[in-house]
Amino acid sequence: MNTPSPIATSANKASTRANSCPAVWMMLKHPLVQAGLVLGAGFGGLADGIVLHSILGWHHMICYTMDCQPLSVAQLQQENTQDGYFLLVVWLMVLTGTAMLFRAASQAGLAASSRVLVGAMLAGCGTFNFLEGLINHQILGLHHVVPGSPHQFLFDMLYLANGVLFFVVGAWLIRSPKSTIDQH
Repeated sequence: MNTPSPIATSANKASTRANSCPAVWMMLKHPLVQAGLVLGAGFGGLADGIVLHSILGWHHMICYTMDCQPLSVAQLQQENTQDGYFLLVVWLMVLTGTAMLFRAASQAGLAASSRVLVGAMLAGCGTFNFLEGLINHQILGLHHVVPGSPHQFLFDMLYLANGVLFFVVGAWLIRSPKSTIDQH
């Protein structure tokens, strides 16, 4: 028997009320969704910092040249230190999200759904990517995805699109009728 998840049930109740909060806001109050959003944002930041900053070396948190290539060892050390602070913040987000997840799991009567958790993590990752791309790449110009590339703007837009796509897929997984209570 398919039992609707507590999230879907509260979303359905919310959507039937005239002029009330949208169902999305009701889902955001669910502890599992909150934990997933924070975890997803943290993992998204770690993926950005590890892959784009460290492994590929495309950019740093703050670039001082148009192509983000440091002009001296001292400048590279400064950029690496700034990247370290960024990674520390997103690592703390992962720790916070993990604590939130344990707290959500320990609440009596809370039905856990792996689909909802994965959806919330994807939505959190997408939100992080979109906001980081919009603020750091477009508004502040601190760095770009591939600085100095002839396709710099395209890479920045693909990064924003990736954020939107992750968020939409995550929201769909959270709201999907298949988000049922996992039976243990």
